Amino acid sequence: MKLGLHVPDFTWPGGPARLRDTLAQIGKTADQGGFTSISVMDHFFQIGMIGPPEREMLEGYAALAFLAGHTTRAQLGTVVTGVVYRHPGVLVKTVTTLDVLSGGRAFLGLGAAWNEVESRGLGIPFPPIAERFERLEETLQICRQMWSGDEKPFRGRHYQLERPLNSPQSLSRPHPPIMVGGMGEKKTLRLVARYADACNLFPTPELPRKLEVLREHCKAEGRDYDEIEKTCQFQFDVGENGEKVEQLIGRLHWLNGMGIQRAIGSVANVHRIKPLEIMGERVVPAVAGLSPAAAVSRPA
Repeated sequence: MKLGLHVPDFTWPGGPARLRDTLAQIGKTADQGGFTSISVMDHFFQIGMIGPPEREMLEGYAALAFLAGHTTRAQLGTVVTGVVYRHPGVLVKTVTTLDVLSGGRAFLGLGAAWNEVESRGLGIPFPPIAERFERLEETLQICRQMWSGDEKPFRGRHYQLERPLNSPQSLSRPHPPIMVGGMGEKKTLRLVARYADACNLFPTPELPRKLEVLREHCKAEGRDYDEIEKTCQFQFDVGENGEKVEQLIGRLHWLNGMGIQRAIGSVANVHRIKPLEIMGERVVPAVAGLSPAAAVSRPA
């Protein structure tokens, strides 16, 4: 089982003046500790489940570019980019740039977007959900086309690209891995089966059913279900001095037993660095040999 570090909050001791040093240390420690990916949210205001909107929030792709310069192994991406935030052609160029300058370590996380307050606050158009899903599918089509090198015009309902040129091309071939986030059974998981290399779900008892729905969509699309990486949002809390490590490992066994291959989570008190070090020393190696076949019945 793989573990990915997610950094959703940048309100740390020392404020903005210390932020770059803290983030650099977090990136280096996670990279050296065996986390296979490092991700940030694609938000411009902090989200309510973490804190008030005024808390510090870095722009996602600039933060990932900074992390690329302080890491050597981990994949880098957003979990996940809201489709309304960037024009698809610009998004492909942005992710391609990250991929090239990181040595082929970018992935694209993409979703239909949900934070209307944030969008309205910054003047970003926020169409109804049906249109956002239409835009999501067109964006996925544009990504696949531009990364394939096909420069013919794209004529969609919402996007028209006269010459979708992408030069330089990504180092990742055939393209940076595409992750679609969300658990919607009719639209989101269908788009995963049709276009994505990974799904991103939430750790609820519904997981097995959601994965079965994905399996059925894969059958309908003629897609190999096993080609798609199953990832899940999570939270890693090892305690002040590692006293919660065994409990955490038990929960990861439970998650893996439901079919999840990569847990992508924030680390409690990550700015202190020690929790990250404990993760790398004790948790990452403890779950490295797990496969989804090693099922358990309930969380520890």
